[in-house]
Amino acid sequence: MKRIILTGFALLGILRLSAQSTPADSTNYKSTKLKIDEINLVSSYYKQDGNNSAVTGGIGTEELTDISNTIDVKLLKYGKTGIKHGFDIEVGMDHYTSASSDRIDLQANSSASSADNRFFPSITYTRENEEKGNTLGIGLSSSTEFDYQSFGGNVSYSKKTKDKNGEFTAKFQAYLDQVKMILPVELRTPTSPTGTESRNTFAASLSYSQVINQNLQIMFLADVITQNGYLSLPFHRVYFNDGTVHQENLPDSRLKIPLAARASYFLGDNVIIRAYYRYYSDDWKLTAHTLDLEVPIKLSPFFSVSPFYRYYTQSAVKYFEGYGMHDGSQEFYTSNYDLSRFNSNFMGMGVKYSPVKGVFGIRHFHTLEMRYGHYAKSTQMSADILSINLKYK
Repeated sequence: MKRIILTGFALLGILRLSAQSTPADSTNYKSTKLKIDEINLVSSYYKQDGNNSAVTGGIGTEELTDISNTIDVKLLKYGKTGIKHGFDIEVGMDHYTSASSDRIDLQANSSASSADNRFFPSITYTRENEEKGNTLGIGLSSSTEFDYQSFGGNVSYSKKTKDKNGEFTAKFQAYLDQVKMILPVELRTPTSPTGTESRNTFAASLSYSQVINQNLQIMFLADVITQNGYLSLPFHRVYFNDGTVHQENLPDSRLKIPLAARASYFLGDNVIIRAYYRYYSDDWKLTAHTLDLEVPIKLSPFFSVSPFYRYYTQSAVKYFEGYGMHDGSQEFYTSNYDLSRFNSNFMGMGVKYSPVKGVFGIRHFHTLEMRYGHYAKSTQMSADILSINLKYK
């Protein structure tokens, strides 16, 4: 945990100097020079365990730990014509250890994937005409780890209604990925593929938000997502009922359609009720429902708590069977329990601290937030996550 804490404090001196150079009366000032609008330092620790690893055919340890550190810098400037230009630059790195990935070679500490780092930078530019209420955005991202490389891009357009109480947003995203072909050791032959296979994802998203009155806000969301290419993972084993072992084999295309609704109700000045529902279906015959509820409660002008709960349930894809249950009659097969039928519960608490004089006595250290959540699946997998967010504004 020392690494997590030091990540945030390493920039403390730099941000202190930046805070001192900002004019005290700059609240309503529209700078024509590029300036820092907000910085978020986010660190998290995640740990899970279970006994349905896809690497060993649906049985075996799912033990995994992940330490993640991210810095998100938002820059802002106004053009001479009043156009608002925003830049969002995010750089993150994960370090994980995975006992299940270590079983690719069926010998402890033998797999290069037993521990790995993931590096994921991104940049987004937005151009907003506040008078007309429209915003154009464009972004690029990448993610790199030992056996996976992803490049992404997105464009978006938002338009507010005349009274500024409603907003329509359209967004298109594309991810072009390469999967390294690391087969289970017993399935490797001199002719086995050793390079990479491509996987492409394209998503079109529509949303509309509306302020109903001073207490209620709602949002509706719809997505269409298509994937094509190598959609299996090469090191996932599948054991048939005759005792033979095979490499996971899934179709090379998938169509996903999620639909969702979100609502926020302000119950007086100190309580907000936030609710979210999502329905998901795809052409692999997986359907899912998500219900999420969070209730931020302001206990004082500078301190609030946010208990939250999420329930999730899904059916299995038509290609799933457990360990030793496939009979070989299917063209496609998997024993990945993420694609099985299960229910899950995720619950926890967030704490937000926003003192008048700033966190650590620095005025521009606007907010310190901590969140803890416990996750439990009906497949006997469980996980815990702790995150810390320090906001400079």
